[in-house]
Amino acid sequence: MAARSKAAKTGALAYALNQSPYVQRLLQDPELRRNLSEGFKASRSAYTRLSDGRAPHRAVFEDKRVKRDLRKATYSLRDAGEALREGPKRKKRFGLGRLIMLSIIATAVALGVSEGLRKKALDALFGAEEEFEYTSPTTATTTPVSTVTSIPEANGGPSGTADTTTAI
Repeated sequence: MAARSKAAKTGALAYALNQSPYVQRLLQDPELRRNLSEGFKASRSAYTRLSDGRAPHRAVFEDKRVKRDLRKATYSLRDAGEALREGPKRKKRFGLGRLIMLSIIATAVALGVSEGLRKKALDALFGAEEEFEYTSPTTATTTPVSTVTSIPEANGGPSGTADTTTAI
């Protein structure tokens, strides 16, 4: 009977641990596991340097390796504690805002590149452009322009000579 109750207790403990959010976070988050591992390794290294036979207070204040290991252990375990307090990480979803932004950018690129698509979009927004032929309300008449080669009275010269310079 004792074996059954011990097995039942073990099973209940395993189930409770499996349902714990901290255990779930530890199983799912590789960065949390890395921080814990680094923190414990640095703590172990600092402890072995502290217990090598010298006075511990002297090792803490003078040994640079102990200081470095303690600092690394502190930072790693602090980061792990903060990660556990945050709770389980949620998977990033491709949200509606990102989908709308992506579609706007894709539409702008497509309209900028394709002239046919741009014309279709303008026709859909503002209506089809009417084709018309322009006819002028005034008729153009062709009148010959006469050129004057010489004006004898204005030049003051003899009437038979042509003067090509005109004063304006």
